[in-house]
Amino acid sequence: IDVPQLKEPGTEVHVANERYLGAFFLSDTLRNGAAEAIKAIRNLGIQPVMITGDREDVAASIAGSIGMEYFAGLKPEDKLEKIASYPIRPTAMVGDGINDAPALSRADAGFAMGSGTDVASESADVTLMGNKIEEITDAIRLSRATIRKIYQNLFFAFIYNIIGIPLAAAGFLSPVVAGAAMAMSSVSVVVSSLTLYRFRFHSEQT
Repeated sequence: IDVPQLKEPGTEVHVANERYLGAFFLSDTLRNGAAEAIKAIRNLGIQPVMITGDREDVAASIAGSIGMEYFAGLKPEDKLEKIASYPIRPTAMVGDGINDAPALSRADAGFAMGSGTDVASESADVTLMGNKIEEITDAIRLSRATIRKIYQNLFFAFIYNIIGIPLAAAGFLSPVVAGAAMAMSSVSVVVSSLTLYRFRFHSEQT
């Protein structure tokens, strides 16, 4: 059968009845919101890289559409090695399949998609509740906001005690007042932490 050389990305399925009739090209497509999510990840100061077991032409087509660096044709152990040896630290891995499990486990932070396999979820540090790419950026933003809040609470608690303990030791505060002051310190930390409830999830707005 005389079959023309076709260079379209994807999987070729030739239909023939003793002669060439045509070809279908089956290829992966970007998830909804993927391009916007990659842009948001870059805005967070994170360099996104795609590591995949797909063929070079397929990976180049997908990565090229969103301007992302990529590594193609990787087996599970290759993905693991790529994460372990990547020069920029810390690393995060997002995946949903069994083949992603070793790399999810090795990364400093592993994110499993909500629709992924049980093996991926068990190997990851974070399992997203849904299947939206935007949830990844929400998780990163929320974790950073939580860390900032922890440092803020520690700072104010430190200042509070630096002032209160010497006053109590010098007798300027009675035991009752000192105890009430410590209770108020704990309450203020809890109230400050509750402000995280005001965090806005971008994935819920789309």
